[in-house]
Amino acid sequence: MVVGRFAPTPSGRMHLGNMFAFLLAWLGAKAAGGRILLRMEDLDTLRCSEEYADLIRGDLEWLGLEWDAETPKQSSRSEVYQAALDSLTERGLTFPCWCTRGELNIVNAPHASDGHPIYPGTCRGLTEPRPGKAAYRLKVPDEEISFVDGLCGEYRENLARECGDFVLKRADGVFVYQLAVTVDDGETGVTQVARGRDLISSTPRQLYLQRLLGYPAPEYYHLPILTGADGEKLSKRDRALDMGALRRRYSPEELTGRLAFAAGLTDREEAVSPRELIPLFSWDRVTGRETVECIE
Repeated sequence: MVVGRFAPTPSGRMHLGNMFAFLLAWLGAKAAGGRILLRMEDLDTLRCSEEYADLIRGDLEWLGLEWDAETPKQSSRSEVYQAALDSLTERGLTFPCWCTRGELNIVNAPHASDGHPIYPGTCRGLTEPRPGKAAYRLKVPDEEISFVDGLCGEYRENLARECGDFVLKRADGVFVYQLAVTVDDGETGVTQVARGRDLISSTPRQLYLQRLLGYPAPEYYHLPILTGADGEKLSKRDRALDMGALRRRYSPEELTGRLAFAAGLTDREEAVSPRELIPLFSWDRVTGRETVECIE
C-alpha cells in the first residue's frame, strides 16, 4: 500500500506553496488507494507552537485534505532519535564536532544547492575533546548517491565532495531534520514522499541514513516551487498568500481548482474538490517545471 505524509512545521500559518505540496501528496496517495499520515515537524520548539499546529489541521480540513492518522510530533521523540544516533555511534559512524558556524563559513564554500558550508572534516580525526558542548556528525563516504525522482528524473550527489560529514544532533541537544525525518518515515512505513524541489538536495543524505539504519527508501516526487510575481519562493512571511488571507478570498473548491491548474492536472481553472481530482490524477500529468508562478 502507498503511504504518503503531510509533514508541516507549525511555526506559522501555512501558505499557498504548502497547500500545493499537500494537495499533490494527498492525491498521490489517494489515487493509488493508499493512506496519508500527518506529522508535525516541530524540532525547533522555540519557533513552533500548538496554536499553529491547530491552524494547520484546520486549513487541511477546510480544503478537504483529511488524513488517516496523525503520528507523534517530533518534539516528543527525542529518545527514539537518540537510540538511532547511539546505534550509529556504536558502529563508529559518527564523531563529535566542536566547529562553530562562523568557523565553517570563513573557510568553506557553500553547498551548491542549499547554501550550507561543505564540512572539511576538521574534527573527524581528533583524538582529544575540545572544550564545550559538541555536535554529532555522520561520517560520509566518498561515494555517489543517486536516485530517480518521479518528476525530476535522475539526481546524484557525492556526499563527501558536495556536502561533507553532516550534523545529526546540534551542540544544544536538538536533533537535526535529516535524522528525524529519516527515522520518522522509516518507522511509520512511508513509501511515497511528495515535497518541494528545494528539498531534493537533502534526499541523498536521507538515502544514506536509510541504508545505515535499515529502512527501505520511499519513492520521491520533488514538486515545482510556487513563486510570487517577483520570481521569489513563497514563505510564511507572505501574509497575502497565507491560508488566513486565502480563506477569505476563495472557497475550498476555487482554491483547489487553481492549484490543480498550476500543477497541470486540469487545462483550465475551475472549482473542484480534492476528491473529484482523484480519478484525474497521475504523476505523469504533474508539470515538470522547476517553478510555477502563484495565483494573485
